[in-house]
This record gives sequence, structure tokens and C-alpha cells, in this order.
Amino acid sequence: MKRRFAISILVGTLAAFSMMTANAANLLDTIVSQKTLRVAVPVDYPPYGYVGGDMVPQGLDIDVANLIGEKLGAKVTLVPVTAPNRVPYLQTGKADMTISSLGKTAERAKVIDYSIAYAPFFDAVFGGAKTPAKSYAELAGKTVSVTRGSMQDEELTRLAPNAEVKRFEDNNSTISAFLSGQTQLTAIGTTVAAAMQQKHPGLDLQLKVILSNSPCYVGMPKGQPELVNKVNEILRAAKADGTLDKISQKWLGAPAGDLPE
Repeated sequence: MKRRFAISILVGTLAAFSMMTANAANLLDTIVSQKTLRVAVPVDYPPYGYVGGDMVPQGLDIDVANLIGEKLGAKVTLVPVTAPNRVPYLQTGKADMTISSLGKTAERAKVIDYSIAYAPFFDAVFGGAKTPAKSYAELAGKTVSVTRGSMQDEELTRLAPNAEVKRFEDNNSTISAFLSGQTQLTAIGTTVAAAMQQKHPGLDLQLKVILSNSPCYVGMPKGQPELVNKVNEILRAAKADGTLDKISQKWLGAPAGDLPE
């Protein structure tokens, strides 16, 4: 009796494991069949993703999420995330993909898969006129606010190891630290800097040092080649017919241009 019971448990466990494996291997099929797409997006990073006056998320990333959802015939459920938890949400199954101005790095590529690029993005260090910094070396000893776990964090740590980096858990806190004078400089995207200047007319904000040109990619769970291929198919079509250029023009004031594969 005990042996039969043990065998029954084993068979049940194997069946459950097989079902989980099958489900994990068919995320695209699940999205299409359930007609629901869960997309992790930023809500504190204009113009890529933020909450508008009507309390509805909007921005470049949200438009791209809706584009992909439409092409998949799925209703998009937006899952708010911050820079540090964009990747963990994919790893733990809380989102089917992340469209959150995500840059491509070797470390991230070990745990998630990427689409082709869908939007341009420049990272840089910004500050006021009274804070001289024209090179990585001149950042030494200067306080710089940055969002923990972001591309800017990685770039700043690598390129300016002697800078005094102040890390914050979300983009609003990073920006607020600079605006309130807690730091001399801030490491952000150039489009975010433009949004800051629009929100704060007369703000003394100058580009000091370019950290990188880091296009945005859709992040997806590892081992989902069908989903990656489908998203790439959608993005390539949107590049060809000008849709990505229109979305970029709407939010960044310039077309997406020649994005890397």
C-alpha cells in the first residue's frame, strides 16, 4: 500500500512538473489563448512611462506595450515596476514581458531574453553650471544621484569609480535628490532630463558626460523563443511602416531612427 501511495505521489509530481514545464515553454500560446498580456512598465520615468493627471499610465513604453498587445490580440494589463524589480518580475512570473526603457547588458542576458531595439536612449550625467565635469575623471569626489540597478548605475560604477554615488530605489527619488541639492549631479537619460526642464522652467541642468547610447529592448523570460520571435516580428513591421518612428516622435521629439537588431 505504501509503495503504491509513493508511486502515486511520484506520478502526480511528475505530471505536475510536466504541466509546469509545458506551460513555461508555451508562454506565447498562453498569452494568445487567454487574450491577456501582462507587461511590466515604469510609472515614474517620463516620457517612457508615468502616471498622467487622469491617473492613467502613459508614455512611450505604454504605447509600445499596447501596440504589441494589439498585434497579439490580447488585452494589456500594465504591471507597475521600478528599475530594481523589472528583471525579478520576469523571473518570478509576475509579468510576461517588461517594456521599461530596459537596456541590454551581459549580466541581464544571462537571466532574460531580449527583443530587437524599439526606441533610442542616451544615458548621461547632468548638473548645474557651477559643477564642472567634462570627463569621467572629473566626476571623482562629486556626488551623483542614480537609480539603483539601472543602466546608469552600472555605467557610472564602471566608468567613474571615484565618483560619490548616491543610490535611490526609484527614479523620482533620484531626481528629487538632485533637485533638492542632496547631490551635485544626477545620472539619467537625456529624454528624462528634457522632461525635467519642461516641468521646471529655468532649471540649471546641463549635460556633463555621456555614459552610453543604450537603446531600449523588450525583456522576456528565458527560454521563450516563440515569444521573442513574435515580438521581433511585430517590432520589425512597426519599424518598416513607420509606427515606431511616430511613437518616438510623439514622446521624444525625434524619430526612432536606425535601431540595432
